[in-house]
Amino acid sequence: MLVLITYDVNTETTDGKKRLRKVAKECVNYGKRVQNSVFECVMDAATSRLVKEKLINIIDEKFDSIRFYYLGNNYKTKVEHYGIDNTFDVEGVLLF
Repeated sequence: MLVLITYDVNTETTDGKKRLRKVAKECVNYGKRVQNSVFECVMDAATSRLVKEKLINIIDEKFDSIRFYYLGNNYKTKVEHYGIDNTFDVEGVLLF
């Protein structure tokens, strides 16, 4: 399923900047950054729960927020994109 993860981490403090880096690093492990604080992640339900738990443990709920949008397996009909597209097939093989 496609899970869209969005977050807003308060970076007014050093701790906030550290949390922002940790959240971004964790998201990069599971999906593709499509905007500054937005990741598209194709994952199964178990992985989704694991990632959600990890991210919730990183943020400070008094200052930060994170959202998970579950677009399901038929997400290709639910996503529209306009403008520059530096993307790849999120379900394809990645070679570095």
